[in-house]
Amino acid sequence: MRIIGGSARGRSIVAPAGSKTRPTQEYVRESLFNIIRWDLQDARVLDLFAGTGALALEAVSRGAKDAVLIDMDRDACQAIKKNMETSRLGAQCRLIARDYEQAMAQLAREGQKFDVVFIDPPYRMENTGEMCAALYDKGLLSDHFLIVVEHRRGMPPLLDLRFEAYDLRKYGDTEITLVRRMARGAEETT
Repeated sequence: MRIIGGSARGRSIVAPAGSKTRPTQEYVRESLFNIIRWDLQDARVLDLFAGTGALALEAVSRGAKDAVLIDMDRDACQAIKKNMETSRLGAQCRLIARDYEQAMAQLAREGQKFDVVFIDPPYRMENTGEMCAALYDKGLLSDHFLIVVEHRRGMPPLLDLRFEAYDLRKYGDTEITLVRRMARGAEETT
């Protein structure tokens, strides 16, 4: 695995051994970043289930201002630290080795806001709509946010009326749903 584009293009990414971490495949990452490239410039990025850190590191490599990476798995955190070092993007990245709910609470206390959020949990966690709502409720989203939800085919996030799923991409058993704030007034007509 490697970083596909930007300043760290071609740098290797390691993954922890075993099947606990499911890194986003390179061709999926490349397609995704071609779609969201304009959203990344100077963006503040949050990667809720960082795994290898590939999504956040790719975002920073391609022009995001900085990134916060969250993962509670010890092996994943070791891989993320190594990947931050190898990519030479560590100065723009912060790793929080905690459960995503605890990490979100911490970031809310710090007054953090994010422009782009990646949610790529283990497929057994199907509450991605609740995760979107928690980000909103805790004030962690900027005014013009983009949430990228990677999920198992046929299991899109169940979103409340504050959100709009405006794009869905399918890659084999993987799907990516792009989510933004519902346009003002649109929620009354739905």
